[in-house]
This record gives sequence, C-alpha cells and structure tokens, in this order.
Amino acid sequence: MEQGEKQVMEQATYDEPEREQPIEEEAAPQPEGESGGVPLEEAGGEEAAEPAEKAPTAEELAAAKAQIAELEAKLSEMEHRYLRLYADFENFRRRTRQEMEAAEKYRAQSLASDLLPVLDNFERALKIETDNEQAKSILQGMEMVYRSLVDALKKEGVEAIEAVGKPFDPYLHQAVMQAEAEGYEPNTVVEELQKGYKLKDRVLRPAMVKVSQ
Repeated sequence: MEQGEKQVMEQATYDEPEREQPIEEEAAPQPEGESGGVPLEEAGGEEAAEPAEKAPTAEELAAAKAQIAELEAKLSEMEHRYLRLYADFENFRRRTRQEMEAAEKYRAQSLASDLLPVLDNFERALKIETDNEQAKSILQGMEMVYRSLVDALKKEGVEAIEAVGKPFDPYLHQAVMQAEAEGYEPNTVVEELQKGYKLKDRVLRPAMVKVSQ
C-alpha cells in the first residue's frame, strides 16, 4: 500500500507545471564616471590635486623689477619729449600769429618809409616865400598834393611825431643839438630840425630836435 501512494505522489510531482521564474530587471546604465552606482571618488579614490604654481625666484623678481623700471624711464622720456614738442609747436603758432598780425598792422611801413623824403621835399618847397602870382599858384597846387598825401598816409596810421615843447623822449626824438633856452624846462625840445613820423605804435623815423639844457 505504501508503495502505491509513493508512485502516485511522484506522478503528481512530474505532472505539476513548472513554475515561472521571476524575470530580473535589467540594470539601468550607469552614468560615465561611476562604477556600480558608486561615485568615482569612492570607487577610485579622490582625484589627483592640480600641481601648485611654482613661486618666482628672487632672480626672476629682480629681472621683472628692472624691466619695469626701464619701461617707466622710457615712458617718462617719451612724455617729456612730447611736452617739449608741444611747447615748441605752440611757440611756433604764437610767433606765426604775431608775425601775421604785425604784417597786417604795419603793411604800409615800407611805402610810408619811402614817402618820407617826399614829404620832406614838399615841406621845404612850401616854406618858400614869393610875390610872384604864378609861383604862388604853383605852391598852392603843391600844398594840395601834399595835404592829400598826408591824409592818405594818415588813413594807414602814419602820423607826425609831436616834438616842440615836449619833454625829450629818446624813443621819439633824436637830439642833435643842445642849447640854453629861456622859457623851457631843462631837457625839453625847443626846436624841430626834421619832422619825425610813426606808424601806429612803431616809430618810422625819430624827429631830429634841439634840446634845452
């Protein structure tokens, strides 16, 4: 009887369907740098530290300081050179401007200087006294020409220098004689021997005068 039950149980065991084995889930891909879900630092140890920069030596520091000093000296020299050139240029501009202004201001100087002897001749001629009517008519015409010439020069800034009765001024007067004169203070112009002229503030010719002692 026991042998029959044993056979029945073995047959039941063979007939029982095989149980389905559970399907294992595929492991998710691990990100690069990790191994088995463990960080690299943990798996392989800490990353190697970057090598520290090498400190400059004393010789390198001294060379760098010398180079800096040399560059500063060159910069200072170039700055001084620039300032000198700028000052020279400004002086040149000022001189040029002054020369242009002077040329415009005294543009009639050459012509006026050439006409001064003509004025002297007119003045000498007009001092002539005559009773001849024809000569008087000629002198009147000469005086008209003389006045026109004086007016034209005056428009350009040419004027006669005042002399008689004025204190002697070596810039305006040229003393050729000195004498005692009643009624005049010492060092005063008492007589004009040749008329002097000036163009604006520039003397064309000083007046030749006699001065009291």
